[in-house]
Amino acid sequence: LLGILSPSNYWTAPSESHFPNQNQTRNCWQNHVDFHHCEKIMTDKGGGVSTCEWYQCVYKSLCPLSWVST
Repeated sequence: LLGILSPSNYWTAPSESHFPNQNQTRNCWQNHVDFHHCEKIMTDKGGGVSTCEWYQCVYKSLCPLSWVST
């Protein structure tokens, strides 16, 4: 359990030059949309969706928990 909760397992989304302001709502939304778009494309091509996990990690890091817990 301590290995799971160690600080080295946590990371924050990298800064994005397209979203320089403090309000990261649009950045959150764009990464959410990009994840689902990537997931759909990879599923249609028969590939693995593991390449899309970066978008999922970023939007889960940026978005409020109440938005991503559903």
